[in-house]
Amino acid sequence: MSKKNETVVLVLSLLITIGLAGAGIWWLTSRGGINLGGLLPQNQTFPKSATGNSPQSEQAIQQRLSGGQKQLIPQPATTTKQAAVQAIASGNYNAAISDLQASLNTNRNDPEALIYLNNARIGAQKSYTIAAAVPIGGDLNAALEMLRGVAQAQNEINQSGGISGTPLKVIIANDDNNPEMAAQIATALANNSEILAVIGHFASDTTLAASKIYQQKQLVAISPTSTSVELSGVAKNIFRTVPSDRFAANALSRYMVGKLQKQKAAVFFNSASSYSKSLKDEFTTAIYGDGGQIVSEFDFANGNFNAADSVKSAIAQGAEVILLASNSATIDQALQVVQVNAKRLPLLAGDGAYTAKTLQIGGAGATDMVLAVPWHILADPQSNFPQTSKQLWNAEVSWRTALAYDAAIALIVGLGRNPTRTGIQQALSASDFSAKGASGPIRFLPSGDRNRAVQLVTVKPGNRTSYGYEFVPISGL
Repeated sequence: MSKKNETVVLVLSLLITIGLAGAGIWWLTSRGGINLGGLLPQNQTFPKSATGNSPQSEQAIQQRLSGGQKQLIPQPATTTKQAAVQAIASGNYNAAISDLQASLNTNRNDPEALIYLNNARIGAQKSYTIAAAVPIGGDLNAALEMLRGVAQAQNEINQSGGISGTPLKVIIANDDNNPEMAAQIATALANNSEILAVIGHFASDTTLAASKIYQQKQLVAISPTSTSVELSGVAKNIFRTVPSDRFAANALSRYMVGKLQKQKAAVFFNSASSYSKSLKDEFTTAIYGDGGQIVSEFDFANGNFNAADSVKSAIAQGAEVILLASNSATIDQALQVVQVNAKRLPLLAGDGAYTAKTLQIGGAGATDMVLAVPWHILADPQSNFPQTSKQLWNAEVSWRTALAYDAAIALIVGLGRNPTRTGIQQALSASDFSAKGASGPIRFLPSGDRNRAVQLVTVKPGNRTSYGYEFVPISGL
């Protein structure tokens, strides 16, 4: 068989492996086992509106927003949750409360139900309202992770009496992780005077698209997950509780040059993703600053991308390390690289690779891969958040949940200072602003960025997940 045919066969077999492993993730999660943050099959997607990316009617956009009157998470719901949604829609809050409590007794790991429960408890009384813009139709796992953080913060503040006696209401918004849709969602949220701030969006591209609308309407938005350096200083009312890609790139570069004692890297990235390009560019700057070099770049967005050929080329050009700057849309291609690399070169990655798929599909090939993430549940044993979150959700949570929690806490403190749109912006921008979050003190730089270091983790065999592998913090760096 020719080398070309061998390559074709290898790539086809990898694609089949990924398909079978994806089915395996569904089987594992559908059995109700506790896994990485209570995840569903990673990157599970759902049909979008028939209008695609074109502007949708106001009525269609409203179908993507809910404070409890409709179910947005497309999972099989308990019968009591279905009844609760109908009760809220008809204004029967007492019945909704009873039904949602029963639903959570059956499924504790449902953030949508907890948010709706707290909203139902508020009923028609005065409240402060914020929105959580999440990628339900584009990356359901990420949406659930973010909503768990928001739901936990809302539950805690309302259980303790509210913000100076006023409870917090949360509206969930589904933007499909699509920039055009995010802009339309942002317009709807900004035009609703009751909404005082937004937590979101998920990907850097969607946050960038929405930020233009929020800037016009002076509506504060805090993203817990968007890391692109393009967001730094984009507008005075755009903040984030996640460190920018500059922090991740610097940490990975120092690890490569200092710990691994390697000088030459090959970078795999997605040119269609602001996050992926940002991490690639920041890593390139950092690695040259630390005395190393980038010997080759490979674009997942290239229609002719071939994992086996790319890894072979990287090795031929002298690469000693591979950086995977993949985003959620290109995790499958990144995992093809992991498999064909077969541990020949050490692997580095950004937080886009912190997924159940990396553990399930990457498996042995991903062992010892080092990722830069904003937070890890085992890295701060002094924090109360790991225990309280696990008790609430009956599962360990991811960094996306912790940073979404921090975003909600920041807004709660801001609302306590001045519960208006401009007042929140001024509070968060104040030099004396500080809030206690899951990941430590929350403070913002003048650029809106979080001034916080990242955490390096590595993949090791373990039983904390149902995949036989887990992410473990690297200490002593």
